[in-house]
Amino acid sequence: MEIPKIYESEYRFACIVWEHEPVSIKELIMLCQERLEWKRTTTYTVLKKLCDKGILKTEDSVVISLIPKEEVQKYESAQFIDRTFGGSFPMFIAAFMRNKTLTKKEIEEIERLIDDYKGE
Repeated sequence: MEIPKIYESEYRFACIVWEHEPVSIKELIMLCQERLEWKRTTTYTVLKKLCDKGILKTEDSVVISLIPKEEVQKYESAQFIDRTFGGSFPMFIAAFMRNKTLTKKEIEEIERLIDDYKGE
């Protein structure tokens, strides 16, 4: 399944839906006013865009996601690495690690992820 491109404001909006789904449109409007300082019309506009892209769906004034957050994150991450680092994950990690100190817990988590990937 092809994941459509979503922009930063659309992603922040979708995160609210993912966090609260199923969420009524009325509650979503209130959440967007609180968190994003959006007007009702902005909320409706972005909701329509994400529904048209097939990421969200409204039914009986309730909003749900059709594509999980993890799938969007995976797609967006891959697009970023492709565009910025020519698809090289090691180059991405090297750039990310410059001037960064990891805690022992973070190192252990990364090692566990790599071990899981290798099937150990």
